Amino acid sequence: MKNILVTGGLGYIGSHVVVELIARGYDVLIADDLSNSQRTVLDRLNGLTGKKLHFIEGDLSDKTFTEALFTYQHIDAIIHFAAKKAVGESVEKPLLYYRVNLGSMMNLLEGMSGHGVHHMVFSSSCTIYGQPVQLPVTEKTPMQAPASPYGHTKQVCEYMLADTIKANKNIRGTSLRYFNPVGAHASSKIGELPLGVPNNLVPFITQTGIGLRDELKVFGGDYLTPDGTAIRDYIHVVDLAKAHVCALERQFGQSEPYEVFNVGAGKGYSVLEVIKSFERVSGQKLNYRIVDRRPGDIEQIWADTKLANKALNWKAEKKLDEMMLDAWLWQKALAET
Repeated sequence: MKNILVTGGLGYIGSHVVVELIARGYDVLIADDLSNSQRTVLDRLNGLTGKKLHFIEGDLSDKTFTEALFTYQHIDAIIHFAAKKAVGESVEKPLLYYRVNLGSMMNLLEGMSGHGVHHMVFSSSCTIYGQPVQLPVTEKTPMQAPASPYGHTKQVCEYMLADTIKANKNIRGTSLRYFNPVGAHASSKIGELPLGVPNNLVPFITQTGIGLRDELKVFGGDYLTPDGTAIRDYIHVVDLAKAHVCALERQFGQSEPYEVFNVGAGKGYSVLEVIKSFERVSGQKLNYRIVDRRPGDIEQIWADTKLANKALNWKAEKKLDEMMLDAWLWQKALAET
């Protein structure tokens, strides 16, 4: 069976993809620098999959480490998650984001070319669209200037992958432009596990709900949206993980060298709608306060997913209440450990 390198494989999305890959019969090698993940996730994955998974700790922006990865064992394909990913932090520390995100992609692409690895699925982002003029966004929606250095690194990484494929006819790649992953595995064994202050909305919600935080700050209440708060397309992390496996398997059998797909639920929800959903499924009343907008955030975005639905034979199945319930059950499971 094919061996898949999952970079950032102990992170939130990567760990769920590892579970789906093992379920499909693939062998997996995980690389992660543990900068925004924990080694305990490896134990959880071993328990969930019934396997003793191969894991190597290191920084993919370090060329020496990345080159060693390719000689550790044979690699058939790469699913690349490893990156800095906080919009706000990227505004404060742009050079860190350019060094890590672009450097890791450069090293992986050079390693692929040098070691005969022909397949990559890249974790891109809807941030490459900036604030779109028309909604929902399709894959043909023009890229706008991103609102953050994080979004810019995702744009540049897409170009790096596409240009490498043009120059090397043996390499195939897919960029999955996904929206806002939330929720957790149904087992409550893995989920979003931010170190320190969360960067995303839902961990803030669940941590406030369980009492780890006194209040939830809602960034911006004066957007031109129905309730004044920002609108995003939220997708269950398990649905998103399955899309990665579908994209990889399409690569193994398809003829197009490079493709891009929007991966979302195809519907936008405001921050206040997400809060209400959480309160509904958890029975908890959240203490929240609307504060100033956060630098780098856009007003609203959601996806047109018809291309991914057809080409990947995939569709997001889980609705918002189920996403929020799984996130809450994961938070409660963490509190019990």
